[in-house]
Amino acid sequence: MKRLNGVMLGVALLAVSAGAVWLSAQTKGGGDETGPYELVPNWPQNFCGAGFQPGSTGGIWAESPDRVVLFTRGCLPVLKTEASASPATSFIPARNASGYDLSQKEPDRKPRWDHVVTFIDRNGALIESWEQHNKLFVRPHRVLVNPYDTDRHLWFVDDGAHAIYKFSRDGKLVQTIGTPMKSGNDQSTFARPTDIAWLPDGTFFVSDGYVNTRVVKFDKDGKFLMTWGERGNEPNETRPGYMNTVHAIAIDKNRRVYISDRANSRVQVFDENGKFLDAWPNVRRPYSFLLTEDQHLWVADGITQKFTKFDLNGRLLYSWGTFGAFPGGFWGVHQFHTDSDGHLYTADVHVGRAQKFRPKANADRAHIIGRYFPVAGGTN
Repeated sequence: MKRLNGVMLGVALLAVSAGAVWLSAQTKGGGDETGPYELVPNWPQNFCGAGFQPGSTGGIWAESPDRVVLFTRGCLPVLKTEASASPATSFIPARNASGYDLSQKEPDRKPRWDHVVTFIDRNGALIESWEQHNKLFVRPHRVLVNPYDTDRHLWFVDDGAHAIYKFSRDGKLVQTIGTPMKSGNDQSTFARPTDIAWLPDGTFFVSDGYVNTRVVKFDKDGKFLMTWGERGNEPNETRPGYMNTVHAIAIDKNRRVYISDRANSRVQVFDENGKFLDAWPNVRRPYSFLLTEDQHLWVADGITQKFTKFDLNGRLLYSWGTFGAFPGGFWGVHQFHTDSDGHLYTADVHVGRAQKFRPKANADRAHIIGRYFPVAGGTN
């Protein structure tokens, strides 16, 4: 009995000791707001100048840790009230083909339409800004690189211009998809497109979008191939192929196409020819996708403001993140991306900012958002 008690006492002492070590490694207080990451402070530095701040940030893409592209809706005068802590999109007049709609809230906050496309280094400093192209853009939405393209062209989706612009890396416009400033629902027009995804041969798919409720398929040269999707905004919509706000798109290694049916709070899955395969319900207003090398779909949730990790059967595996305009919180992650060093970059459309996060030293790697699928040609 004494020996048993000794064994039990030894086990207890080991447990207490281990617990003490674990406790000593923890910081006091806090709510684990940034999950497996820690915020990189002062990234980016304010490239708009004194008295101004970046406007609503639609897109972000890490070409490398030393070159991150931001796609921003101009520069906005900083609010002089308490609301300056949360300069949401509702305060930012939208630019259209005729200029600015200043009938909206805060009409004195007329934005400057500059620094729309900017490039930021790892320390947050401005590398360059494509001021020569500002007039092309109306409502910046997303910036992407075709992962199979070794020339690493940059694609800019502008839902306000109803157009997609393809640029060389040195800023030359090489192709326009859609008809700029013209809304439509045919082979040559979009109505507020939102995102792009590619197949290995260069075939690409456009989610189109806020007004149209369809997916449009093009060949590698931009020739129209087909389209699918119907408007579906019935209460608790469940019909396959019916969509409402087609806001993001991704393709896996098996060529399955994942669609954000945002206003219906679900993900729909199709084959590359538009055949319905599956639907994942109760994914609250999916704002943006990232399909990673390890074949998981990460979704930025527009209601809870969490990042959610799904396997490709739609099973929820993990989530983290919290609502807030404070540093490290989220309010409408409109696009997110990762670089080769494991940093996470977020474009917050409602607060009007980009943020950079680094993985915590002790983070579970299964909780870290992986690299964009597939990694080819040095795209990130």
